[in-house]
Amino acid sequence: MATLSNKIKLYVNAEVDFNSDVILQDDGNGAYIKEWNLDIAQPTDAQLSAVESDADKMERNLNVDQERINAYGNIGDQLDEIYHNIDNWKTRIKKIKEDNPKE
Repeated sequence: MATLSNKIKLYVNAEVDFNSDVILQDDGNGAYIKEWNLDIAQPTDAQLSAVESDADKMERNLNVDQERINAYGNIGDQLDEIYHNIDNWKTRIKKIKEDNPKE
């Protein structure tokens, strides 16, 4: 289940400052919108549910991005590898992407 903040980002279709634009709160029963300070209308539960699957996909792809970043290694080491053996680097990066596919 996608986080409320990611569903809001998809609903708004823009970056949201969750310290001023939209204030979320969780009193133990799940997050909810405490304060809405955007020019666009606050979403209904139905509107947030409508973006649930896209938000789930976005979160899964963000996890894949992090896995790839961890596997790629330090950029300096990558540049050195490219300089010494670009074909090896291409093969390694391709394998990382195949092992961590995006949707």
